[in-house]
Amino acid sequence: MITVIGLGAGDLSQLPFGIYRKLLATDHLFLRTKEHPVIKELEAEGISYQSFDEIYEKHDQFEAVYDEIVTILKNEAKTKDIVFAVPGHPMVAEKTTQLLLEDENLEVKIEGGQSFIDPLLASLKIDPINGFQFLDALSLEKDELQLSQHIIICQVYDQYIASNVKLTLMEQLPDDYEVYIVTAAGSVNEKITKVPLYELDRETQVNNLTSVYVPPVKEEELLYHDFRTFRRIIAALRGPGGCPWDQKQTHDSLKKYLLEEAYEVLDAIDSEDDNHLAEELGDVLLQILLHAQIGEDKGLFTIDDVIRGISEKMIRRHPHVFGEVSADTAEEVLTNWEQIKQLEKGSTPEEKSILDDVTKGLPGLMKAVKYQKKAAKVGFDWDAVEPMWDKVFEEIEEYKEAVAKKTKGDAIQEFGDILFALANIARFYKFDPEEALAMTNQKFARRFQFIEEELREQGAKFEEQTLKQLDAIWEKAKQNGL
Repeated sequence: MITVIGLGAGDLSQLPFGIYRKLLATDHLFLRTKEHPVIKELEAEGISYQSFDEIYEKHDQFEAVYDEIVTILKNEAKTKDIVFAVPGHPMVAEKTTQLLLEDENLEVKIEGGQSFIDPLLASLKIDPINGFQFLDALSLEKDELQLSQHIIICQVYDQYIASNVKLTLMEQLPDDYEVYIVTAAGSVNEKITKVPLYELDRETQVNNLTSVYVPPVKEEELLYHDFRTFRRIIAALRGPGGCPWDQKQTHDSLKKYLLEEAYEVLDAIDSEDDNHLAEELGDVLLQILLHAQIGEDKGLFTIDDVIRGISEKMIRRHPHVFGEVSADTAEEVLTNWEQIKQLEKGSTPEEKSILDDVTKGLPGLMKAVKYQKKAAKVGFDWDAVEPMWDKVFEEIEEYKEAVAKKTKGDAIQEFGDILFALANIARFYKFDPEEALAMTNQKFARRFQFIEEELREQGAKFEEQTLKQLDAIWEKAKQNGL
């Protein structure tokens, strides 16, 4: 049998009497570390033990340390009953205990020891009923932080770990946010130091009895980056006493805004303006949250359903990442994606048109390329670009004929055929015709604005200029690289 006992959070005065007697009486005592106030006091009473402190020096990772300690304990327990003592309580932030309990063939008994949580809460004078997180510094992730609650981060053994904790917290909190470094809570050696976050790893008293306490964030502005805060804001806008405009919106009324915001994102990307891009992505997210809140108000779906659905889809459609399927190239990924997508829809190509999957509301050129790609997959496509160009010129001639006959409806249709044929050319050369047109629009705007500026500087008016004069300024804009 291995009996795991806790040495408590502080000095000998905090140790239960039964644990004290067992420590003195056992002939086979093993310590995860002798660096604990209780051990220093018991050494004066003649306690004998074997510690594992030297193992910490052998490994760079704590996981390897714990694995070796547990291996030694299991070997020792094959021939005798042993006692294994750990800091605090055996079931609080003690990885070795968990590793021992995982072995179903091993008899493990857990006994006593006070965890450091109770004295720490008492020393800090906080009540965890208002929300409390207990986190491990060795595996701290920013996404798990609940900043509106009390946060205690344990196992801040040294400056290196303290630095990692600091950097993780600084991704969510201001550099000067005040936190507390708590060492040996509740003991005669207790030390509590309040420091700005940026000085967390400069504190010299960090050791194996050290934790960091992060007080709850009270300022709403510091939580503006939190998705939950954004969700509450949208709910408030749509709720009683909220904004009349937001309250009256429907899925239909918001459609145009979603489309506008998406195009503004594309414009920010083309402008290579990262700050503008971040702002525009926020506007798109606003539209998504508004639609989700409308769904929640009607009892149909929530943003949780939206996120759950897309998470499941991403995992399902990326078996090469989350499963056993192999896909070494982007082309193989797309092939897997289409096959999985077809299975999800539960129908075979014979049951419907292959074009049905193309979104009906796409812009014209984008939809044309989508249709062409779908058709190409079943062989309805040219193998070379020359016949594609022939088709463009053929459509241009048909358009001219329609214009000459003054049949407007036919002319419009033939003009659409020209655009469709040109979209096919773009697909062959592997670029997006919508993107090409957007670039031309931007170029036109730059050159036209150059003409406006030139005329303003000359004190001239547009309507007073001939087309030849305006074209000359246009050429000047081209020469200037606009």
